[in-house]
Amino acid sequence: MDILFAEIQADIRSNDALRQSGALLQALQQSAAGRDISVIAKSAVEEIVAAPASAVCKKLAFDLIRSTRLTPDLWETVCTGVRSDFHFPDPDVTAAAVSILAAIPSYRLGKLITDCNKEISDCFDSPSDNLRFSITETLGCVLARDDLVTLCENNVNLVDRVSSWWTRIGQNMLDKSDNVSKVAFESVGRLFQEFNSKRMSRLAGDKLVDSENSLAIRSNWVSSMVDFVWKKRNALMARSLILPVESFRVTVFPIVYAVKAVASGGYEVIRKLSKSSGTVNGSVEVDSNAEKLVGVSDAVSHLAPFLVSSLEPALIFEVGINMLYLADVPGGKPEWASQSIIAILTLWDRQEFSSARESIVRAVVTNLHLLDLHMQVSLFKRLLLMVRNLRAESDRMHALACICRTALCVDLFAKESVRRGQKPLAGTDIASLFEDARVKDDLNSITSKSIFREELVASLVESCFQLSLPLPEQKNSGMESRVIGALAYGTGYGALNWTEPALEVVEVCRPCVKWDCDGRTYAIDCYLKLLVRLCCIYDTRGGVKRVKDGASQDQILNETRLQNLQRELVKDLPEVNTPRILARLIWAISEHIDIEGLDPLLADDPTDPLNVIVSNIHKVLFNIDSSAETTNRVQDVQAVLLAAQRLGSRHPRAGQLLTKELEEFRSSTLADSVSKHQCRFMLQRIKYASGHPESRWPGVTAARGDYPFSHHKLTVQFYESSAAQDRKLEGLVHKAILELWRPDPSELTLLLTKGIDSTLLKVPPTSITLSGSSDPCYIEGYHLADPADGRISLHLKILNLTELELDRVDVRVGLTGALYYMDGSSQAVRQLRNLVSQDPVLCSVTVGVTHFERCAFWTQVLYYPFYGSGAVGDYEGDYAEEDPQIVRQKRSLRPELGEPVILRCQPYKIPLTELLLPHQISPVEYFRLWPSLPAVLEYTGTYTYEGSGFKATAAQQYGASPFLSGLKSLSSKPFHKVCSHIIRTVAGFQMCYAAKTWHGGFLGMMIFGASEVSRNVDLGDETTTMLCKFVVRASDASITKEIGSDLQGWLDDLTDGGVEYMPEDEVKIAAAERLRISMERIALLKAAQPPPKSPKSEKDEEEDSEDEEDKDKKKEKEGDKDEKTKGPSTLSKLTAEEAEHRALQAAVLQEWHILCKDRSTEVN
Repeated sequence: MDILFAEIQADIRSNDALRQSGALLQALQQSAAGRDISVIAKSAVEEIVAAPASAVCKKLAFDLIRSTRLTPDLWETVCTGVRSDFHFPDPDVTAAAVSILAAIPSYRLGKLITDCNKEISDCFDSPSDNLRFSITETLGCVLARDDLVTLCENNVNLVDRVSSWWTRIGQNMLDKSDNVSKVAFESVGRLFQEFNSKRMSRLAGDKLVDSENSLAIRSNWVSSMVDFVWKKRNALMARSLILPVESFRVTVFPIVYAVKAVASGGYEVIRKLSKSSGTVNGSVEVDSNAEKLVGVSDAVSHLAPFLVSSLEPALIFEVGINMLYLADVPGGKPEWASQSIIAILTLWDRQEFSSARESIVRAVVTNLHLLDLHMQVSLFKRLLLMVRNLRAESDRMHALACICRTALCVDLFAKESVRRGQKPLAGTDIASLFEDARVKDDLNSITSKSIFREELVASLVESCFQLSLPLPEQKNSGMESRVIGALAYGTGYGALNWTEPALEVVEVCRPCVKWDCDGRTYAIDCYLKLLVRLCCIYDTRGGVKRVKDGASQDQILNETRLQNLQRELVKDLPEVNTPRILARLIWAISEHIDIEGLDPLLADDPTDPLNVIVSNIHKVLFNIDSSAETTNRVQDVQAVLLAAQRLGSRHPRAGQLLTKELEEFRSSTLADSVSKHQCRFMLQRIKYASGHPESRWPGVTAARGDYPFSHHKLTVQFYESSAAQDRKLEGLVHKAILELWRPDPSELTLLLTKGIDSTLLKVPPTSITLSGSSDPCYIEGYHLADPADGRISLHLKILNLTELELDRVDVRVGLTGALYYMDGSSQAVRQLRNLVSQDPVLCSVTVGVTHFERCAFWTQVLYYPFYGSGAVGDYEGDYAEEDPQIVRQKRSLRPELGEPVILRCQPYKIPLTELLLPHQISPVEYFRLWPSLPAVLEYTGTYTYEGSGFKATAAQQYGASPFLSGLKSLSSKPFHKVCSHIIRTVAGFQMCYAAKTWHGGFLGMMIFGASEVSRNVDLGDETTTMLCKFVVRASDASITKEIGSDLQGWLDDLTDGGVEYMPEDEVKIAAAERLRISMERIALLKAAQPPPKSPKSEKDEEEDSEDEEDKDKKKEKEGDKDEKTKGPSTLSKLTAEEAEHRALQAAVLQEWHILCKDRSTEVN
């Protein structure tokens, strides 16, 4: 290999262009094969880039540079070469040099652009098409980048230059050369796309947080381009038509974006952001509405022919999507949308463009509301089939959510139109929208291979629940406003109008209770939840209301439909296939059935609803097949017993029948001891209720419209695969529905409404000084973390404190822990030139994070005070761990550089908490998850607080918390506070926090402690030190191991140095000391008492201690309710601290219970 490399280098050094290009091609082959070609790259830079050579060789050399890593010195050489190439007579060589601008590292780019700005501007005027193409393409890529915007932020001259270059790129859209025109359209499109899809740009370059200025700079460019395109729209459309047809596609988006921005008022928004209203752009006169509409319809008529005549699927799709985008402007026509939707669906039929199936469906369903009612109805069945065939579940969910919302929209809109005297339109009710044969078969079959029907039912029901909430306010005209408008028109803003489509949904989905879904119950639970809610709203227990009771015709009709549906469901009971669902369905029906309205003459008829319910209760209670045992039969029995108790105490005949069943169950072998006790208690209740019909307490049996079985209300979750699938399906459905009905406002909208207060404009964090007090250079750094991309960037500020001007300073940054450089190098080197005294210089590095681990940046600064003087010092550095190439380079450059002075800075440590994200979770879910987390870590911390008992009680009086003074900083850390229980006796507290690591591991933390008040008042010891116990549980042992490896460091990260770690043995010594003091006090008290009469005291003491042990055991049982403190242990002996700990725990749970019962209290 070395021989081959030597040959290649020899060829590169020769002056023969053919040999050079051949050698470079060989080197590129080696690079593609994964070999390290940095040696060859060095010779290529020195022999070809920095020297005159042919255009082909230059191009190949730049390709070679892109495929390898260069040292900062070599980048200097490249930049010098590029600058000289700008003056080269052959424009092709200049074009090749221009193309490398995009690859130059951002810390070197600003200076190069500033130095060469005149040459770059001249390239735009060059007669050579190739050079104009190259400059337009390269600047189109570079100027949209984040790092360039940040450079502009700090350099006013650069802003003006870049703005003028954007204007030139815009003018190039009308260039005489097709290639240049095409690439200019592409560049402008990229700028718009970047701005539009704002996760405030994550293009190349270092990931930097957008500040207000950089946003204003970018908005300025966008607004000037929008303005240019709008004014020249006719010329641009004409130019795009004479491009070769395969290039036409790139011209569509820039024109459409600019026209839409002006027509929908988006342009004004961008102008506001760019703060340029007072400057040149202030003179732009706003066009009249008519002119805007003409502009839009011109754009549509420019694009429409391509939908019909084009044969290229990608072009049809691009044009179709953009026409849909235009159909949405105020005054847009439904025909524009229907034309493009028909064209896009034709693509689906032609089976072409199959790679874009998801995009086709997404485009159609998100724009459904732009079509007129007839077309929506006719598309409906077809869309259901298309969605059913989608592979990716997130796409399927999004499409289903859109379809369900449209169904409710169409239904409501059509009904309201009929009410207002318009002619009814056939097929708009929900039943007929979903009456497609395939969908019907799917809903009616018992088993099914696809999960699609469950997704459909769940989405429909969840959409009904969303409809029952107040509709979101609509501020600006946009895609959503039409939907909200239609829903508001349909519901007439009436509180109960949503129940009409919900009733139809319940009727359509009725067959779902018979399904057998391999143990999955989420969709059927959703269905029953909606059914129970409707029964409660219409009060089905009281029978159908009459006109003389004040009921309207609609209400009577709806109640009759619900009563009929209940009877149908009772008939379906024997056909239900899952015991879990059978129990829940029995509960839902028996809770809401109109039992007084049953015909007493049919009491012996086996088809009488009450008889059917009772026989099915019997079926669940005495279910002895093996599957019932494995699927947690206890849950089903509990549900049925609950239903039996409430039904039996409502009606004497039901009471008689159920008493018989319960007696039988109680005496059978199937009932365990808990169920037997429960039955005894219930029988007494039913007996009392039937014996005293006049004093029956109605509160026991009032229906609340609550469905107690949806999973998050159950305290116990059995870990079966079907439950996991249910949770996954629920997550997908909820996410899709919420994104559609309650979308988060985009970052741009937030910035406009909230302005500078927006959380998106992050305040740069506080800097940490890395250099020593007497060092010749002052260095400070701060870091920015970006969890979405898993990156951290360290920003350094270097200040030369000496009197000398340092010609050259190298900053090296090495890494420890889970950090890595994107390009795979072991360290980053930044070369800084000409550091003037007292003039701060900034530089930054960006790294990725592989996993949750402590990490640090190690910075080293090398000065060359004798740089360029030729003085040779006898410096022999230790290069053992360095790259051999850097070693060679150092040795070869040393005479010129002079002897360096090395300054090693203290490491910049990244806090462990920085690698966490808050994880939102409900308290019940949290307590359910807690015992199942495998990795546990416990430790104790102490902090001192100010003031005596008096001060603390005074603080409590005036509303300040009497404890937690050492834990205040936790609120600013990336933890979600699940709940905090502060016991009302002010005896102590427990706080629960949940977080996830960047890489998905779950971490739960509980903090227990006593309050400062009680500790102070307790036994009168004047201590101001507080103990608090931390318990951390995680989904992965590596997380707790990492935290446990340096507990003090972790506590410092958590509490900003407020809490000090206290080892276990010290805790024990402190506890023993406290015990000794209190024993001495007790001994003093005893000594003051009269002496005992008999020598029985020893025995008494033993009994007392036994009593205490019993109490401890009781406490332990209570505490075991949720085993939070320790992993499973075989020994049941508890130490005193643990017993105290568990007692606190039990008290906390008790408190939580009381708080939850008290519905009016808000609990976080």
